[in-house]
Amino acid sequence: SFTKDQHPDLKVDYVMTNPPFNLKKWRAEDELLKDPRWDGYDVPPTSNANYGWILHILSKLNPTDGVGGFLLANGALDDEDTLNIRRQLIENDKVEAIIVLPREMFYSTDISVTLWILNQNKKGGVYHDRKLRDRTGEVLFMDLRTWNETIYEKKYVKLTPEQIAAATKIYHDWQQKKIGATPELFYSATKKELAERNYSLVPSRYIEFVDRDTELDYKTALKTIGAQSAALVERQVENGLTLVKALKKLGYGGGGR
Repeated sequence: SFTKDQHPDLKVDYVMTNPPFNLKKWRAEDELLKDPRWDGYDVPPTSNANYGWILHILSKLNPTDGVGGFLLANGALDDEDTLNIRRQLIENDKVEAIIVLPREMFYSTDISVTLWILNQNKKGGVYHDRKLRDRTGEVLFMDLRTWNETIYEKKYVKLTPEQIAAATKIYHDWQQKKIGATPELFYSATKKELAERNYSLVPSRYIEFVDRDTELDYKTALKTIGAQSAALVERQVENGLTLVKALKKLGYGGGGR
């Protein structure tokens, strides 16, 4: 039903899916050029089906409050071939959250992937007994790549119930009130910031990451390294002298054998 839509009139409140990543040559150059699923957007390129899936999902969402959650390869966050579609999605305020997951969550691949959340209504109001604020022009970025300590068989990583609850809390709190950013975890970016970064959806371009090297006291570190080096040289000299004395006792060197 992807290349030939079997449900052209279907509209749903929710979509949850894991489409295949990075499908090449998924349509012919002259195929699906006027497909209604792309209405208002550029036609997804033949080189990669990722944005074909995104627009397919978006086209099926209830236009008043439909929400879609799906996984894609991280390359879709900043793919040059789909820059204009990504810009259109952001300008149309369809992207609500981008959440990068840890590596090795799949048996079939070890790559890190992204959970996208699209929302047809970011203007706020009561939703499932929660009063949501107006998030127009905002996108929540989360980076969970370090949440990888729970290892199952075959090095399979799985988020714990506590981690899922923590990520959910960040998302729900952000929907209900403005929350401050947490370095190396999440950041709420504005449409202006997205435009300044050429509509990239790579979380690390927005989330603050701490430069551990700048926290070093270089003078103290150099003194410590210098002292350790001097001590090492001193021990090497002592070892050399001890070896020479031992060889002399055995009759080597100084005119001996």
